[in-house]
Formats: sequence, structure tokens, C-alpha cells
Amino acid sequence: MNVFVIGSGNTPLPKEAFHLAGMVPDAFLPFPLLGQPEAIERLGLVSYDIDFDDVSLDLREYTRAVLRRVCADTRAVAWAAFEGTFHYDELLTDQMAHQVYGYCTTGAEPVVEWDTAALRSEEWRRRIAKARAALDALLSASEIRARKSRTD
Repeated sequence: MNVFVIGSGNTPLPKEAFHLAGMVPDAFLPFPLLGQPEAIERLGLVSYDIDFDDVSLDLREYTRAVLRRVCADTRAVAWAAFEGTFHYDELLTDQMAHQVYGYCTTGAEPVVEWDTAALRSEEWRRRIAKARAALDALLSASEIRARKSRTD
């Protein structure tokens, strides 16, 4: 599982923070992404690669718990997406919506979808567009704060 979070800084949470929903990952690799655009770098972007050896596990509740956890305690936007789908220019865009299977914004309950037909639906694209709007608002607020601090 690949989870990305913007807004919680560039310091990853410890692996113990991902012992959730009665599950403990078999492998856990957190890392801040390199080459972050300035607008994102101000907020921080961390990627978590979380693996389980048992492929029969139903990870829906775990995915919800992870998204809830990474959005806790700060204003953030997080999403779970298939491996190899990350690109700064396409974060939560319409073109990538079918590659995103879960998302969360601070203050809202995580949304997780595992059905591939649902991931390709217009309804799912609308939901991802709302998550992108929350990300745009987060980035905009950060830019306003940065401009204000430069003029003070």
C-alpha cells in the first residue's frame, strides 16, 4: 500500500503509528519525497510504503485507519494509490482518479474504494476532484501565509 500525505511536514511518523485496526505491517518504509515543488515543500510531503505478506487480508479498514492517522493532528490531505502512479503534476487529478483507492482530508472521514469499476466511475472522479479542491485550498493557504511572512 502506498500512502501519501501533504501537510504534516517532512518528518515521517514512526512505524508504531501504523499498528492500526489490529494489524501490524510486515514492512514499513516512510520517506519524504525529493524534488518537492516549493508550494508542497512548505507543507511537507511524506510517502509511506506499507506491506503485508498475507495477500488474503482485507485491507479496507486498515487503509481507512492509516488515512485517518496521517491526517490527524494537522491540516492535511492524504491518499492511497497504486504503486508507480505518483507525479507532482498529477496529484489527485481526473486522469489519476482511477489509480487512487482512498483519500482523507483533515476533519473528514476517510473514503476507501476497492472495486475497480467504481474507481473508473464518474462518481469516483467527482469525489477525487473534491479531495483535489481540498489540496488546492491547503496549498493556497500556505502560499498566503508564506507571502505574509515575507512582507512582515
